[in-house]
Amino acid sequence: MRMSLFSIFLAVVVLIFTVVCVFFVANRPQLVTIDSDIPTDFPDSGYSHDVFENLLHKYVDADGNVDFDRWHKNDPDRASLNSYLAAVSHFSPASTPDRFPRKSDELAYWMYGYNGYVIKSVLDHWPIKSVTDIKAPIEAVTGLGFFYRQRFLFGGDALSLYTVENEEIRKAFHDPRIHFVLFCASGSCPVLRPELPTGEELEKLLDEAAVAFVSDPNNVRIDHDRGEIVLSAIFEMYGSDFLRELTRKGLPAQKGVVDYVRNVAPGSLRAELERAADYDVSFAEYDWAIAEAN
Repeated sequence: MRMSLFSIFLAVVVLIFTVVCVFFVANRPQLVTIDSDIPTDFPDSGYSHDVFENLLHKYVDADGNVDFDRWHKNDPDRASLNSYLAAVSHFSPASTPDRFPRKSDELAYWMYGYNGYVIKSVLDHWPIKSVTDIKAPIEAVTGLGFFYRQRFLFGGDALSLYTVENEEIRKAFHDPRIHFVLFCASGSCPVLRPELPTGEELEKLLDEAAVAFVSDPNNVRIDHDRGEIVLSAIFEMYGSDFLRELTRKGLPAQKGVVDYVRNVAPGSLRAELERAADYDVSFAEYDWAIAEAN
């Protein structure tokens, strides 16, 4: 009996080990390389996002959605994006710190580089209905192929989008406003902004992005008939970031992330949220459909 139980235990261990090995071998990282040169007018010092900014002004509509189809059909502009990303691949705050003298310059690099690679990945796989269509061989969780398996070069380091967001941005900067700028090409993510400020101007962008996000009824909606406040899934997914910010500023957080929303909301929305102080709070389902311009 003892040998029989041991044999069963051993077989289970071997099976689990085999499954884990198959999973990691099948889903081994996929490096996305940039076959392009750095822009010819790229500065010898500092860092320029001008090439990317010009492209965004051309392909982002008034609602912040991207005309992926038109961009995909324009080979020179796809090459321009690759040229910008060649600079992202070569330089970074880690590999060339002298190019990023301020923390705001570092944050701008990571956010805009992240957004640039998201757009490149969508264009490389176009046409798709969702970033979740870019799947790993064994898709254990939603977005595994897009956010985890793909690796992109940042200053010579091969990083996943998940790692960039969570390690290089969230962990390093502790600023919840980044969730209103990082673009994942999906319906529930923040709209894309064509302007790419750096330095002191970045602070203004982050503030404006926060106000714009909470002012959008798709992200913050008060249902007076049902006595309910419906928030974007982003406030649920990254709730700890928003609550940490309230604590850092010494602000109350009895209503959780609603208190953060009320703190950044414009006057009319803030007043409405105060009137709905006793309402229940729920979170909308995340919309993974491509945020494509009509």
